[in-house]
Amino acid sequence: MRLEVGGTAARTVRITDEHIDLYARLTGDRNPIHHDEAFARGTRFGGRIAQGGVVTGILDALVANELPGSVLVRQSLRYLAPVRPGETVTGTIEILALREDKPIARLGVRVTSEGGTPVGGGEATVTVERSAPAHA
Repeated sequence: MRLEVGGTAARTVRITDEHIDLYARLTGDRNPIHHDEAFARGTRFGGRIAQGGVVTGILDALVANELPGSVLVRQSLRYLAPVRPGETVTGTIEILALREDKPIARLGVRVTSEGGTPVGGGEATVTVERSAPAHA
């Protein structure tokens, strides 16, 4: 990803039960809507869904891998649709603005399902290492 306004990067991931389980082990999030199909069927979602952190983790990985040395300063996201185990989603980041006076970038972030349905989106502010090697 080029460190310039308009630079973009994307990452596609198939969400698995392993992602959900690993996230639960890491965070302690044992909400039955993520782990118990019988419970989840009785909710407005009609079945199990992945934790929001699993989905936004795709965006975090994009920032970390495409902008090496960057650090998340602020993030504003809206969750627009649930993601179910077995679903493939694509996270995309785009550099919307770069500050000239400070090593800060404003990013547009979004996640879509394989059918193109928006799953989540918003903006993030990150510090950037201008001297870090960028992926082309």
